[in-house]
Amino acid sequence: MNTTQYLDIILKELNKTVHLIADEDAEILVNRILESKKIFTAGAGRSGFMAKSFAMRMMHMGLDAYVIGETVTPNFEKEDLLIIASGSGETKSLVSMAEKAKSIGGTIAIATIFPESTIGKSADIAIKLPGSPKDKTQGDYSTIQPMASLFEQTLLLFFDAVILRFMEKKGLNSDTMFGRHANLE
Repeated sequence: MNTTQYLDIILKELNKTVHLIADEDAEILVNRILESKKIFTAGAGRSGFMAKSFAMRMMHMGLDAYVIGETVTPNFEKEDLLIIASGSGETKSLVSMAEKAKSIGGTIAIATIFPESTIGKSADIAIKLPGSPKDKTQGDYSTIQPMASLFEQTLLLFFDAVILRFMEKKGLNSDTMFGRHANLE
């Protein structure tokens, strides 16, 4: 099989994922973002990269959005939202982070393959995304892709869709967002 045939299969897999995400959960997340004072994102590995890209787009929309672990990240408070990206919902550092954020009184959201995971059970908002975990004996979605690639790709596209919904609700467009784009590159 050649590279473009693999790409075609990947796109077909991603096309199937959209119908497996509960729109009601996505809308709850969008509304909570609108209500939050500050929004924080966290994730490990490639899921963490997707969370970082989401924080970047929220910043472009004028939100106070931060990535946990960066040196310029402020403190988390009761009016804040922590969005965790974790396929398993069991990554120890993210579990600890969710517990601490919960003890502070903020809102916890997770995008995960397993909403019944440790973080999923403690989260205020749990969005189930299809995907195949690293351990292929778990999960309910098959893929030709290695490891958790399908989840991570779905995560990026889901976060971009959340941005579009937020833009629609706030009357924003790309021109507005470009005004906040980095200009010292």
